[in-house]
Amino acid sequence: MAAALDEDEIDNDDYYSLLNVRREATQDELKAAYRRLCMLYHPDKHRDPELKSQAEQLFNLVHQAYEVLSDPQSRAIYDIYGKRGLEVEGWEVIERKRTPAEIREEFERLQREREERRLQQRTNPKGTISVGVDATDLFDRYEEDYDDVPSGGLPHIEINKMHISQSIEAPLTSADTAILSGSLSTHNGNGGGNITMALRKVTSAKGWGEVEVGAGDTHGPLFGLKIFRNLTTRCFLTAQCGMQFSSRGVRPGVTTVLARHLDKNTMGYLQWRWGTQSSMNTSIVRDTKSSHFTFAMQLGIPHTFMMMSYQYKFQNEDQTKVKGSVKSGFFGTVVEYGAETKISRHSVLGATVSVGVPQGVSLKIKLNRASQTYFFPIHLTDQLMPSAIFYATVGPLVFYLAIQRLVIRPYVRSQKEQELEKHRQSSATDIAKKKQEAESAVLLMQEGVRRIIEAEESKMGLIILNAWYGKFVTDNSRKHERARVIDVTVPLQCLVKDSKLILTEASKAGLPGFYDPCVGEEKSLKVLYQFRGVMHQVLSGDSEPLRIPKQSHRIDNDT
Repeated sequence: MAAALDEDEIDNDDYYSLLNVRREATQDELKAAYRRLCMLYHPDKHRDPELKSQAEQLFNLVHQAYEVLSDPQSRAIYDIYGKRGLEVEGWEVIERKRTPAEIREEFERLQREREERRLQQRTNPKGTISVGVDATDLFDRYEEDYDDVPSGGLPHIEINKMHISQSIEAPLTSADTAILSGSLSTHNGNGGGNITMALRKVTSAKGWGEVEVGAGDTHGPLFGLKIFRNLTTRCFLTAQCGMQFSSRGVRPGVTTVLARHLDKNTMGYLQWRWGTQSSMNTSIVRDTKSSHFTFAMQLGIPHTFMMMSYQYKFQNEDQTKVKGSVKSGFFGTVVEYGAETKISRHSVLGATVSVGVPQGVSLKIKLNRASQTYFFPIHLTDQLMPSAIFYATVGPLVFYLAIQRLVIRPYVRSQKEQELEKHRQSSATDIAKKKQEAESAVLLMQEGVRRIIEAEESKMGLIILNAWYGKFVTDNSRKHERARVIDVTVPLQCLVKDSKLILTEASKAGLPGFYDPCVGEEKSLKVLYQFRGVMHQVLSGDSEPLRIPKQSHRIDNDT
């Protein structure tokens, strides 16, 4: 029944905006708004046959909005599905005594069932491609003074290792999922691969289990078992055991992880690993809206270390992040710093410089594209060389800025324009209808507005002199400005009551006498008004609430 509805199909009719009430409006607020619009649009107030017909249409629309929002059950359905949700057959099976909260629970259940059907049609592929590059010849070459060593020409750069992995998930039921994964690796001409199959079963709301079998030409057959369990609302446990069969015998391994929520943004982890590389690890991870911090310590054979990292998240459209970390242990010390940014809707590009002793200097470039990851570690030097560190830091930044300006921005701009044009074409019919309704509403408002202006002028109240709604462009594009904005002086004056104008936090395109003149673009409302004989002006965002008059809107006569 209702599961057949898709969110993308829900229309954009906003009854709240039409009545100019808050989404949390009480019954009294709804009734007051409804009575006000009924007085404006009632067909009996108009003698002209054409105006009477237009008034009937708008009166019916207002009546329909009030009928929906004044009924708790219908309002709950409308809040979830939109107008089309009320038109779908089958809601009669919902008991009228159900509360809005119970209707929302029904909606969430239907959503879960629909998601399960979608899962059965989705394989959720994930993949990683890693290409290692040896570029040490760029900074550590033999000088030309050595006659026995070939010199001249370009530096020698080679690919010395590569790794490719891929996995797919095939939901069998709502609780069972089959996972197939495989990988291929090569390093300096030697390589191998493996394939693994796993079956995951959700046993309850608190946990799941997974059985894994695999085979490869480097490590031999593998059998493993993994279990996840929520111990409490703040604590969970993961346990994994496996047996690797090879020519050297059977190598068992066990790993357990105990995690606990220390507070809303902080997690603590304890890990114990037994096998060929036994270790004990403890870490604290704090993740907030603006930062990510990790501290970890490990005691183990052969790796014992201490690590600390910090990441700052900029609150911008590109979701840029800068990060730094230091890791020190028996292997030496490594310092890493880098950044990542979103370059398109589904792509994230990042670069990290790694400086270590005795590892040397490396540059790591990573591109995430949807569920695919492309990783390019470039080894620059085995020594700590300032020139390598400088070029590893500055080079990617200059390259990114050039690509951003010459390729990425033009491409993203072109994609947005194409999507916007498609949206305009698909909504052209609906916009034409909304425009006709708005023009009819303005005609019906004329007489009421005349009375409101007379009343306001008699007490030097609020007079809307000019009002425009739409996209305001620069002075260099005035030719397009008239096509992007509409005159809403009459509709706004009609909403004035007792020398006040109050607009709720909703798109103004749904207000009586309004329509959207630039679909898909940012819009504003610009109002020039007079109050107590003084000129005022305000510019308000499309979905921002607005209260008029205000002292801050006053125009200084000296400017």
